[in-house]
Amino acid sequence: MSRENVGVGARWVLHLDMDAFFAASEQLTRPTLRERPVLVGGLGPRAVVAGASYQARVFGARSAMPMGQARRLCPHAVVLPARFALYQALSARVMAVLADASPILEPVSIDEAFLEPPALAGAPAAEVERFAARLRADVRTATGLPASVGAGSGKQLAKIASELAKPDGSRVVARAQEQEVLGPLPVRALWGVGPVAEAGLHKLGVRTIGELAAMDLREVHGLLGAAIGTELHRLARGIDERPVAPRGAAKQVSAETTFDTDLTAMTAVHEAVARMAEAAHRRLVASGRAARTVTVKVRSADFTTSSRSETAASASTDLGALTSVAQRLARAAVPDGGVRLIGVSLAGLTEDPPPALFEALTPAPDVPVAVEEPPVPVIETGADVGGPWRPGDDVTHAEFGHGWVQGAGHGRVTVRFETRSTGPGRARTLTAGDKSLTRADPLSSLN
Repeated sequence: MSRENVGVGARWVLHLDMDAFFAASEQLTRPTLRERPVLVGGLGPRAVVAGASYQARVFGARSAMPMGQARRLCPHAVVLPARFALYQALSARVMAVLADASPILEPVSIDEAFLEPPALAGAPAAEVERFAARLRADVRTATGLPASVGAGSGKQLAKIASELAKPDGSRVVARAQEQEVLGPLPVRALWGVGPVAEAGLHKLGVRTIGELAAMDLREVHGLLGAAIGTELHRLARGIDERPVAPRGAAKQVSAETTFDTDLTAMTAVHEAVARMAEAAHRRLVASGRAARTVTVKVRSADFTTSSRSETAASASTDLGALTSVAQRLARAAVPDGGVRLIGVSLAGLTEDPPPALFEALTPAPDVPVAVEEPPVPVIETGADVGGPWRPGDDVTHAEFGHGWVQGAGHGRVTVRFETRSTGPGRARTLTAGDKSLTRADPLSSLN
């Protein structure tokens, strides 16, 4: 097919999505787990699955599922705490590859991004397929991890195509194939169709994207409104002109956690707030900015959520001062009864900040600050297993090198000594107090 047959300048948008990113990262750096079901997340009764390997998904385990349910579905899965430092390092390598491949890049999350390479404008589908194959190969070379790539005339089609390509594949949807691909999919596959819109469409007998595309636009307007209805009708017909563009800097950084058991003592609340403030502060410092507004969110045992905010005249990066404000806000936000969830967010961000302390605080309205990116989940796993060690900890031994804890208890700790490059390693059981065994940087497992 020649470029003339496609039309000079016709768009090609690509969507790259890392396959089971968190679990695949664990399997990469802990070779014993390759080809085994892996669940990433907390271990408590309220923990959720942050990532599930494809070997675990076969049994029905999924991300965002309660961990207890996932473990019942796949009782032989290895459960590990998340290692966000490792995932962020691998993500940086992925995004570097994508930036080299296209100057037009839009990261969506830690493990996915859109790109629109100018060199592909007007290209035939076969050329796009070769580009996608090279892109996946370059990502694997840089990270050792599989990725799936989808391509189409817009972001909607590209994302759907990458999902159809999983795992570890690519799918290019040419313009002549768009309705063939979109038509049979459920309407919920479209961006902007949530449970309410889906239910309304189902009442009219509209269950697929093809059926939505065939509707009269006036009928769509009557059900969904003019603005949303028009946009969804266009997307259903494969018309998607949204640009691929870098996202603006987040307007806030935040961290939150749900506790295994409700907190009932204010000392425990203050300790939890300090941990959340520290996690949010790490993101603040990493972004090179300072914060003027501190917001604390508290969810009670009956799921009632309240928040308190304060804004200072000048921005600060001082962890102690920010934590003190958050703890004071928590005292006013904590309801009667137990506390199920606590979150701390830092907003009113400024560039190149002075190290000003939080002083002359001016109360802000009692409403949460709008979230521009998801809060970092801080996984609470309860008491350390076997004393200072818990399953999944990265450790190093003076004689045996880098490893990870498989289990601990009764004064003993079992460590699997291996990294990405060693292949499956040997497990050794040591005394929990072995002075040669120390904690290690998770990034060492990439070696």
